[in-house]
Amino acid sequence: MATGEKSVDVAVVGGGAAGFFAAITAAERRPQSVVVVLERSPRFLAKVRISGGGRCNVTHACYDPAELASHYPRGARELRGAFHRWQPRDTVAWFESRGVTLKTEADGRIFPVSDDSATIVDCLLFAARGAGVRLRPREGVREIDLAGDGFRLGLMDGTELRAARVMMAPGSLTASPLAESLAALGHTIEPLAPSLFSLHVSDERIRGLSGISVPAAQVRVVAPKAEPRQGPVLITHEGFSGPAILRLSAWEARRLRELGYRFEISVRWLADRTRESLAEEFHRRRSRSGGQKVKNSPLEGLPRRLWENLCRAAGVGPDDTWARLRREREGALLAELDDGRFAVSGKTMNKEEFVTCGGVRLREVDFRTLQSRVVPGLYFGGECLDLDGITGGFNFQAAWTTGRIAGEAMAADSH
Repeated sequence: MATGEKSVDVAVVGGGAAGFFAAITAAERRPQSVVVVLERSPRFLAKVRISGGGRCNVTHACYDPAELASHYPRGARELRGAFHRWQPRDTVAWFESRGVTLKTEADGRIFPVSDDSATIVDCLLFAARGAGVRLRPREGVREIDLAGDGFRLGLMDGTELRAARVMMAPGSLTASPLAESLAALGHTIEPLAPSLFSLHVSDERIRGLSGISVPAAQVRVVAPKAEPRQGPVLITHEGFSGPAILRLSAWEARRLRELGYRFEISVRWLADRTRESLAEEFHRRRSRSGGQKVKNSPLEGLPRRLWENLCRAAGVGPDDTWARLRREREGALLAELDDGRFAVSGKTMNKEEFVTCGGVRLREVDFRTLQSRVVPGLYFGGECLDLDGITGGFNFQAAWTTGRIAGEAMAADSH
């Protein structure tokens, strides 16, 4: 390695959010330790740089550990206890104590006031260097095994490094050689699958509507029937995206992979309205605005062009008025609004928050310390664990929390 060291106290594999937080914490807690971060790519903190469209969604303004944990399709039980140790309030205080001013947006997402991810990246780099952490870009780890009372890390360039303690924070284990090493050490790797993604849908009802958003919709997988997810739905060139779709993709990640990303979804365009209340609204319009053309009077909360397309799909003619709307067309329009069925033919990954579910089995890790229950001295953090959150800053919070707890434990676990 560049500095010539062959042995360190703490080796952190992966220069992302969890790895940096662990390294900084360990080095600050035990300044005499030699702490190194090994990152296979030329740049550290790649996901931090692109998160939130380059603004960096640091965390989410949810300060109750139980409520916070409910935003994680996998890992909720384990993270609930961990959030009692380190939660968004602690994350905000940590960054602000280092000169980063943060702001909370209306939907609860927290960003730097600068709206620039470089503010967060620079803060973490400065903190790491200030704590004496040795940063090693282009130093990928291809294998890890036991060596005496510590570990041997085989690096991509053919050299080796010995470490008393190792923190695994390489991000997703998809296509990673480290998955084989961890399995050889006795860990179970749960099946990996993309988590946050948009849906490919080709349908006349949404053709030409790219960029239109419906603020309060509800979506669910039709078969096998799944719990509905609520929130804004964005129509894109390729189909559907937006928070409701991303939540659906997160909670149903493994099942949708099993379906080959070909399935049917149901969309309730007005999630706060029941079919009965919609029928009552139609009745009021018949009696009070009977001469008005149906296609020219969209329901509140629906973009006009989408309403027109749904009317056309229901067989509502351009000259149909509310008073003369045939019952079968009214029923078809109610069905489009309350239970519109769309065929999904694939997915597109959410570039800002590429997340996978799967990874190291959670019950093989002690979340009081993030140390392996299988291999003493081996720690984990972030996405290599079988935990993931929905979009909105929750995945970063899991990284900060697991990194912090692991860093504290490694500093205390001195040989």
